[in-house]
Amino acid sequence: MTYRIELTKAAERDLTAAPKPMLKRLDACILGLADDPLPPGVKKLRNSDGLYRLRVSDYRIIYRIEQDVLTILIVKIGHRKEVYR
Repeated sequence: MTYRIELTKAAERDLTAAPKPMLKRLDACILGLADDPLPPGVKKLRNSDGLYRLRVSDYRIIYRIEQDVLTILIVKIGHRKEVYR
């Protein structure tokens, strides 16, 4: 079962602002979520409304799984020092 990937406007801006070498790795991980929305290493964020965190080196991808419509909504992408603010 393949999920559809959607990005919020903020996540699109975050992705375009990422350094070029990191961009390919982030893109590969985001596309991988379509086949496996909970790959090894994913953690559910505490005190959040169903948000998950995927670690890619020093960057984090924050996303929500919408099971009823088979969609992965990427909420935020950023460096680990800034993404949780």
